[in-house]
Amino acid sequence: MIIDRAEVILTSPDRNFVTLRITTDDGLTGLGDATLNGRELAVVSYLEEHVVPLLIGRDAARIEDTWQFLYRGAYWRRGPVTMAAIAAVDMALWDIKGKAAGMPVYQLLGGASRDGLLAYGHASGRDLPELFDSIRSHLEQGYRAIRVQTGVPGLRSIYGIASNATSEENTGVRYDHEPAQRGALPHQEDWDTGAYLRHVPTVFEAVRGEFGPELPLLHDAHHRLTPTQAARLGRSLEPFDLFWLEDCTPAENPEALRLVRGHTTTPLAIGEVFNTVWDYQQIIREQLIDYVRSAVTHTGGITHLRRVLDYAALYQIKSGMHGPTDISPVGMAAAMHLGLAVHNFGIQEYMKHGARTDAVFQQSFTWRDGYLHPGEKPGLGVELDPDESGKYPYVRAYLPYNRLADGTVHDW
Repeated sequence: MIIDRAEVILTSPDRNFVTLRITTDDGLTGLGDATLNGRELAVVSYLEEHVVPLLIGRDAARIEDTWQFLYRGAYWRRGPVTMAAIAAVDMALWDIKGKAAGMPVYQLLGGASRDGLLAYGHASGRDLPELFDSIRSHLEQGYRAIRVQTGVPGLRSIYGIASNATSEENTGVRYDHEPAQRGALPHQEDWDTGAYLRHVPTVFEAVRGEFGPELPLLHDAHHRLTPTQAARLGRSLEPFDLFWLEDCTPAENPEALRLVRGHTTTPLAIGEVFNTVWDYQQIIREQLIDYVRSAVTHTGGITHLRRVLDYAALYQIKSGMHGPTDISPVGMAAAMHLGLAVHNFGIQEYMKHGARTDAVFQQSFTWRDGYLHPGEKPGLGVELDPDESGKYPYVRAYLPYNRLADGTVHDW
């Protein structure tokens, strides 16, 4: 199975996706997801100019060797662009190996450790009535765990509120609750930490009062808090028994989690902006988190994220893989196969893609009673329709950013 061709496909059905398609000399094809939300073209260039020329003529069966070659051979290591590019190659090679074996990828990873993957959905609202409607809608769709994001009185537009998501220009239609705005400049949102810290506990009190104590609830602080503020939030949420509090402080300062961990028993999830096992080394070893939040797409693929999760398992830390709609169906399929195989699976983030995306990426996964399963097709179980993908050229898009009342740029 010698790699004969490698193509980078950039398509924008409901949002921008970067896909690598590798073809072997015996006609097998494999897909990998290299999408880096808001910086897609950086990965396209890295793949086309630097990685693809290195792949031609290599043995597609040598997944580990190819991973090490692309990581160690570049000298300039780590970072989201590099690791997303390596992830795409890695996924595509696992896809090919599964097709060559006539087996789904999870079987090649040791077989299933469970029957399905518990998934959580994103409920949100500008106020309590809108939030409650969103939670009920997700429960009706079958979700058994819910992430709760809420508007804050006095703030116009903040992260995680679907009703604030940017609409496609002149149509009023939101695509996949995607916050990245298509246009020349990023959208500015506002932020007030004090108002947020005062409001969020009252929201979870109301949600528990309406939906009871058994529904697993999650919340994402999205890196916006200092260690002291994060500790305060974690403690104030303890009465409401959260499944986890996500990204409570900026990920660049892992030592901050020592303070947070010392002041709250609320479970902590972090890592969606991490790219390697070395980013996690300290916080796993010191048991400062409970869930690993990385995406297969941004963390070097199945090969490398499995290393992270195997290391985490030594400390009873579980997976909580990143899976919103900025992960393509190819990346989501890779997460499902990995999650089905590893013993220390925790939960899978799952947002449903739009109809146009589903037409571009034909998928085999199932969604039943709150559980995902990647299906039994050989490989990853996703095929790309070139005619459909060609209908949707790339459109520049940026994620929003925050400013405080005095104009200071703040973490979004």
